[in-house]
Amino acid sequence: MVSGGSAPRFGEAFDSLVAGARAGAPWAWETLYNWLAPAVAGYLRVQGAREPDDLTCEVFIGVVKGLGAFAGDELQFRAWVFVIAHRRLQDERRRIVRKPDPVELTEGYARAGGDVEDDAFEVMARARVEALCSRLVPDQRDVLLLRVVADLTVEHVAEIVGKSTGAVKALQRRGFDALRTMMAGEGVPL
Repeated sequence: MVSGGSAPRFGEAFDSLVAGARAGAPWAWETLYNWLAPAVAGYLRVQGAREPDDLTCEVFIGVVKGLGAFAGDELQFRAWVFVIAHRRLQDERRRIVRKPDPVELTEGYARAGGDVEDDAFEVMARARVEALCSRLVPDQRDVLLLRVVADLTVEHVAEIVGKSTGAVKALQRRGFDALRTMMAGEGVPL
């Protein structure tokens, strides 16, 4: 089903990477950003963030500000970054409720200058994933995205969403069951 957190990518070099980032080394920040930014942006995008790329930048600003206080290994670092991402997403949702943003007219359309076919397939795939996720109970969606997109352990997800590990496992199982039922009802897409 889900791996339960990715294997360490940097191994023993992780401590040196964090030390380099704390010292302000551009190579260290670039490495950390390139490692986690795509997963953070994907998580935020599927969660319906208005500007997932901007929010990803906000997440990494939080990482820069908080790195001095971080203590842990590579997997704990990944979980910590997704705690920040989840909190920034919650902040955005509260902000939107107070002051909704105007909808951009080009939202959902292919980017200009790209390959039209690739762009069309990307938009359709993203729309399908977002539609399926939007039909899940919010807690199930949060758990599945943190487990699958963020590749976090059950324990880390429980910490992020403020639930017990048993509740996270139940939400994950129910979420996968719901997705399976939805997809079975759709049949094979053309």
